[in-house]
Amino acid sequence: MMRWAQLLSPARLGSRKRHTEQSRSPFHKDYDRIIFSQSFRQLNRKTQVHPLTQNDAIHTRLTHSLEVSCVGRSLGMLAAEKLKDDLPPWVNPADVGAIIQAACLAHDIGNPPFGHAGEYAMRDWFDRPAQAHIQALVTAQQWSDLVQFEGNAQGLRILSRLEYHPDDGGMRLTYATLGAYLKYPWLPKPMAEQANKSSDRLAKFGCYSSEKQILAEIGEHLGLIQTSEFAFCRHPLTYLLEAADDVCYALIDMEDGLSLGMLHYADVEPIFLQLIGDYGSPHEVNSDVPMRQKLAALRGRAMKRLVEVLTDVFVAHQTELLSGTLRGSLLDHCPRDVCEGIEAAKNMARRHIFTHPHKARLELVATANLTVLMDHFMPLALLDQAALQQASFRERRLLHLLQHYGARLDGTPYENMMQVLDAISALSDHQAHSLAQDLQGHRVALL
Repeated sequence: MMRWAQLLSPARLGSRKRHTEQSRSPFHKDYDRIIFSQSFRQLNRKTQVHPLTQNDAIHTRLTHSLEVSCVGRSLGMLAAEKLKDDLPPWVNPADVGAIIQAACLAHDIGNPPFGHAGEYAMRDWFDRPAQAHIQALVTAQQWSDLVQFEGNAQGLRILSRLEYHPDDGGMRLTYATLGAYLKYPWLPKPMAEQANKSSDRLAKFGCYSSEKQILAEIGEHLGLIQTSEFAFCRHPLTYLLEAADDVCYALIDMEDGLSLGMLHYADVEPIFLQLIGDYGSPHEVNSDVPMRQKLAALRGRAMKRLVEVLTDVFVAHQTELLSGTLRGSLLDHCPRDVCEGIEAAKNMARRHIFTHPHKARLELVATANLTVLMDHFMPLALLDQAALQQASFRERRLLHLLQHYGARLDGTPYENMMQVLDAISALSDHQAHSLAQDLQGHRVALL
């Protein structure tokens, strides 16, 4: 069994200082460190669902992360209030809420430009026959990292290594927040072990081999149950993070679909009412107020019920959570109307949003842009020091750009390729699109 006293550790990765501040808890400081980071700011123009949209009402990764963090905080505080007799005396509900709020804020921080389309493009680049020679330059585990680029693992790399204190703790967040962040606390499976290798069906993971010792340190410090080498069961609070993300995804996708004309209000309202259940429909539904106001009222009522139900489930399954034996997500254990309502929302998005021709065209543009960036920058990671000294004018200009984005290219081929992935994945959608146009000579970057 895992223990709450250990799981809620306020100690920081890479820090030798003791917390002395009285006005903020260590977990509130985590939230502040994330929100002031460059990586978090970059989420402002990164795809949530719709790439390169010009509609300012549509969610980006930043607005989605902020909303998930609000729902996560509510889940954490209410769950802790219901469990307060089981928690250590030095932790209060606001602390637990802050842990999940910070973890939720960071949950998409490693996503590349263009969202999942960007992930697929970066994976597919390595899987092309033209890149087959790269596999001989790295270990099998390192190859799995490269050919399965994963935003969750990239996020851990940012939080623990790249931001603020490079290779010395990164943001130096508390172990509790890092543990709650890790939705998949294990390394990727080797490609040979995955029966279906299509990009959209690869097994999820949360840590590259380059950060495996950090993963081990987090797991050991928190007392996470180890399932195999460099693999642990989830931190219990991760289930609340996952629930907050799923709820926001399901409800907000419908709202964005309405804003873009992909859905109609008459299709969406019944799903919200099903999720609200006995809480009763808000009076705005039957009035003449604008659709946006009706949606806000429905969303608020649905969120209130979902937070109550999800925290009840969390408390009811505390023993399974602490023993690492819970199957599925918290939503899988909710009342039937909630499970079916969330699934109906997701199915509506799959049918009418994810397959919409406009979205498909933009995702093709996104894939083309990232392929251009990978074609230009990744070969530089394979040059040895002698070749770098004799680089052509074009290569020197590309190296200068990479250095501007933080890549040094002074390590092994694997380390250099990871640095190139760091640089490309950090770009916003518009930065990636603009840079790809420049590299193809389609426009001139004017000062």
